[in-house]
Amino acid sequence: MSEADKQGSGLVPLTSWLTEEKSLGACGIDGCEADDAASSAVKKLVKVILPGSTVGILGGGQLGRMMANAGSAMGYRFIALDPTLDAPCGQVSEQIVAAYDDRDAARELASRADVITYEFENVDAGVAAMLMEESYVPQGSELLYTTQHRLREKRAIEAAGVKVAPYCEVASADELRAGVAKFGLPCVLKTATGGYDGKGQWVIRDEAEIDEAFHTLNRAGMELVLEQFIKFEKELSVIAARSPQGEIRTFPAAENIHVDNILHLSIVPARADKEVQREAERLAARIAEGLGAVGLIAVELFLTEGGELYVNELAPRPHNSGHYTMEACRTSQFEQHVRAICGLPLGDTALLTPVVMVNVLGEHMEPLLARMAEVDEAADRLGVAPKVHLYGKQEAKHKRKMGHVNVLTADVDAALAWISETNIWRA
Repeated sequence: MSEADKQGSGLVPLTSWLTEEKSLGACGIDGCEADDAASSAVKKLVKVILPGSTVGILGGGQLGRMMANAGSAMGYRFIALDPTLDAPCGQVSEQIVAAYDDRDAARELASRADVITYEFENVDAGVAAMLMEESYVPQGSELLYTTQHRLREKRAIEAAGVKVAPYCEVASADELRAGVAKFGLPCVLKTATGGYDGKGQWVIRDEAEIDEAFHTLNRAGMELVLEQFIKFEKELSVIAARSPQGEIRTFPAAENIHVDNILHLSIVPARADKEVQREAERLAARIAEGLGAVGLIAVELFLTEGGELYVNELAPRPHNSGHYTMEACRTSQFEQHVRAICGLPLGDTALLTPVVMVNVLGEHMEPLLARMAEVDEAADRLGVAPKVHLYGKQEAKHKRKMGHVNVLTADVDAALAWISETNIWRA
């Protein structure tokens, strides 16, 4: 039995309006190596959550907010659990204000929701496992457990038949020295848990940094992993969606540009060979199938000068690099996630228009708001349509993600020119 079949084996029966069982199907992605024979032979009962039902979200940040906005348009209700009063998602849905590991609050969420999802992977896996016993959590807790730990995640990716950068576990400064000798310089030391936007990692460029890097990241006995540095030409990402029935769809590959380890731009179509883009999508589909994902999984990849693709990281949720889908695709990543967790057929992911997504950080808010009040001569001249999305966060802190702009265009160079001309992102 495939991992995907195992993931589906605990699902509950269809609602009474649906009289026929739905069979697991092939992933539908060209080149995906899903077990078609097994998928077509095995039928699983799947719970379908219809509009009018309530979706519970562990986490109340911007991803939950955009999920609630997309799902509300379909007729769903939402309730989020988040410790921050008036959290971004809480502004557009009901909210339970409590810590993520508050089991009483989690049980209240379960009692008020027909299906539960999560919007970020650092949700307490124990709470997610408890909710699986008391509610319907189609994503399960296993994938959450896997992606919360870099070593477990890398092993799972390899088990799915996809390449990651060579790596080793590091438990001492001596083991780090041995790893550096094996992989060469530069190489990247990362904490096995936690870390985002470049936090929890150290690029070692000189042997003199080894002791400091180890002792800095190993505080409180944190597990560490050392990765060989991949000399990449571009960073790409693909958002894949998989339903409990086994249907898989992928969104077009995005080319990502980071500044200070924070995503700055996502360019779609990616400026890479079309076959490379298709291969990135096939790899994402293979990972979604191999890990038995339900809902969205974001796959971040390195593209080398030789055309090789290595998976860097996974995120089992909507992803910053998929925000471009909100206007640029027939189905947004947020609607797709709702469709997947509710057992509905997945939507068409075709790209409607080229687009560049640019993140809005705290330092960009003032110039962006000032520009929004003016006639945008540059947009008219360049033939682009900027679509602003702000998250409702109360304090515009430096380097804090406050929103994003999807710049719709016939030519990504025109969108990049608009971003440059505004001067907003020079702040």
